[in-house]
Order: sequence, then structure tokens, then C-alpha cells
Amino acid sequence: MTARHSTGDALSPRRGQGELEAQVLAVLGTAPGPVTAAWVQERLPGTLAYTTVITILTRLHTKGAVARERAGRSFEWTPVADEAGLAALRMRKVLDGEANREAVLTSFVTSLSPGDERLLRGLLAQTDEEGDG
Repeated sequence: MTARHSTGDALSPRRGQGELEAQVLAVLGTAPGPVTAAWVQERLPGTLAYTTVITILTRLHTKGAVARERAGRSFEWTPVADEAGLAALRMRKVLDGEANREAVLTSFVTSLSPGDERLLRGLLAQTDEEGDG
């Protein structure tokens, strides 16, 4: 399925939710330092409007995944979180939005696969050990 962007971009496959954010974070991860939205736009696959790149960067900034610093009349952008960090920020936002944190965490943990549960237990044990040291 293809979609025409209202900005006149060439036809391109419709991207899944969060896919553009992940692509932008991946591009920022290769940056030599703070970079402009135009720098990011040039390195993204396909033809994406500059305004779309700005929107994605602004959303990532709101989520705490990128930092920005004024550079003239625009901004320079720096990654704060990678894709895993962005997923963790999303999970944290969901958890923070719930009144009964214990119920949410209990439901999450009891739905984990045995392998994920072992991984989580190992990470928690490692965190405990680091806290004691």
C-alpha cells in the first residue's frame, strides 16, 4: 500500500507507528555531534518533507529521546536515547499514566515468556548488586 504525502513527496510505503522515530534516532546515532534537521533529512531513506522531520524531532524531544540547542534561527539535535531507550520511555509513560502501578507491573511480569522473565530477574539482581556496591 502506498500513500501520497500532502507535502507532495513522492509515493512511498506507509510506515508503521514509531518507525520514523526509530529511523530518525538511528540517523542521529551516526551523527558526529549536534546536527540540523536538514542533515537528518538528507540521511533518511526515501523522500521525507523537512517539516515532517522537524515534527518527528520535536516529538522525540518531548519524549526525552533527543536534546536540542538553538543554532541561529533553528535547532541542532543530539540523541539522548537509542531505540531501546525510546521503547523504555514509552513503557515508562504508560506506567506513569496508570493509578495502580502494582497491578500494571504484576500483569506485565506474569505475561512474560520464561526467557524474558529470566532476563528481567537477572537484570534486577544485577541492579541490586550494583546498588549494594
